[in-house]
Amino acid sequence: MSDSLSQQRRGFFITFEGPDGSGKTTQIRRTVEWLRSRDIEPVLLRQPGGTPLGEKIRAILLDSRAQDPVSPLTELALMFADRAQSIHEIIQPALREGRVILCDRYTDSSEAYQGAGRGLGSDRVLAVHRAICDDLQPDLTILLLPDAEKALERAHRRNQRNIQQTGTDENRFEAEGEAFYRRIHAAYAGIAAREPQRVALIGPGTGDDGIDAIAARIREIITGRLEQHLHSV
Repeated sequence: MSDSLSQQRRGFFITFEGPDGSGKTTQIRRTVEWLRSRDIEPVLLRQPGGTPLGEKIRAILLDSRAQDPVSPLTELALMFADRAQSIHEIIQPALREGRVILCDRYTDSSEAYQGAGRGLGSDRVLAVHRAICDDLQPDLTILLLPDAEKALERAHRRNQRNIQQTGTDENRFEAEGEAFYRRIHAAYAGIAAREPQRVALIGPGTGDDGIDAIAARIREIITGRLEQHLHSV
């Protein structure tokens, strides 16, 4: 990456997507370290979460020990309430400041989890996105899509570690059945096919044989897209 990338004048919005256990957290951390080594300090956030209000919403949505049931439509509404706050409080200001933004999940997650997983449908999710988020789209989405079974196994192991280390149990989605996860996996594949210019798919046969190989592929993708972005300014 050229040194001139750190001088870009407008922001670049990157989202990381994938089912639970896809390795997003590891790859986001690798990407942050890599960008910092090139004198680019990214804005990092997650959805749900990332703001004081968002963290409260996250606790409601993800804690498998919560006693109150959450309906699919309530779940969708809370996801977008969190997203609207993130856009207002973090994303739009960072874009105006010319920052590189790395966001762990965005509307693609709602289309996959609530649209497909909960059966609400893509059209409804995308309509809410247009209304609530003013149709703000990422400049680039890194979609990590390993085999469904492998991802779910990783997710269960990760959640057990989190329970032991922090006492936090964010297992509500992971507790769903296999059919739920297959719908999510298929929805993500459909999003990648529908929007190939925005979504960079990293799945079986495209470099998911190891963490280092995936990280190298992500660096290659981001380098190319940031170069294009810089030259378009």
